[in-house]
Amino acid sequence: MENKKKDDNNSRRNFLKLGLLAGAGTVATGALIATGKNSGESGEKIKVLTTSGEVMEVDKNFLTLAPVGRVESHEGIPGRKFVMVIDLAKCKNARKCVEECQKGHNLPKDQEFMKVYLMQDSEKTAPYWFPKPCYHCDNPQCVSVCPVGATYKRSDGIVLIDNERCIGCKFCMTGCPYSTRVFSWKAEEAYESDQPYSPEKSVPGVEGTVSKCDFCPDLAREGKLPYCASACPMGVIYFGDIDEDVVTNGTETFKFSELIRDRSGYKYLDNLGTRPNVYYLPPVDRQFPFERGLDGLDEEVTKRFENTPYVKNLKNKETL
Repeated sequence: MENKKKDDNNSRRNFLKLGLLAGAGTVATGALIATGKNSGESGEKIKVLTTSGEVMEVDKNFLTLAPVGRVESHEGIPGRKFVMVIDLAKCKNARKCVEECQKGHNLPKDQEFMKVYLMQDSEKTAPYWFPKPCYHCDNPQCVSVCPVGATYKRSDGIVLIDNERCIGCKFCMTGCPYSTRVFSWKAEEAYESDQPYSPEKSVPGVEGTVSKCDFCPDLAREGKLPYCASACPMGVIYFGDIDEDVVTNGTETFKFSELIRDRSGYKYLDNLGTRPNVYYLPPVDRQFPFERGLDGLDEEVTKRFENTPYVKNLKNKETL
């Protein structure tokens, strides 16, 4: 692609630079604070924005992340509008996105914020793997039906759930046309933290409440990619800022607008009017046969695909 910016050595830094700007913009709201608890300088200077609006350099050892308060977690990261792009041509169902998301959010094995489906558009077309996170819609139906304001839309495009407000009515699960939410039916092992609760933090859902993919806003504040994007060995998932017109998978960095235009990007079920902030690149010129995604799966995961027409036909051919 002529206009793509591809640089294995610098692309990750490009995204971290964006994250630094986002972090700098949150100093005034308490996301970063200067502290004298670290002795000695590291020699690495970090640019931050002071509460008076001035840019200054501070040694890395004298900066620490402070807890993001409830107000900040509801307002979002200033000046950001996050977007995700998923390249279906690259996905081979490695499931590292699922595993790392579960680990990062302290989820039990039977709860998945990121799900991977086997899709087939018609009887005569080949199937493909389809990762599905929450779509963080600009017109989220889940928000409009929540009776207590537990699920809400932020200025940076992220839709979050405040577990301390959630009453477990499941209206949001019914209202979501993408079925991306999960319900915590039972209490898991106690999750201990010395930090006050924030909807941004990657903590497991409380028993009797609803949880979902959150785009990892706590990592975004640090200029890092979501767990799913950084864990994918195939570089399937790109993440970035739609207003800055840049997305990256940690290895490749693209202009968002050019990537979507040149690869015919689309939104899943966009006709519903929800205006999702996840885009897909069609599964053309696929890098792997879909069968490779069936290798090495846990028995429970394998059963999910047993009754799909293509897999059943494949097994019938093998028994002939």
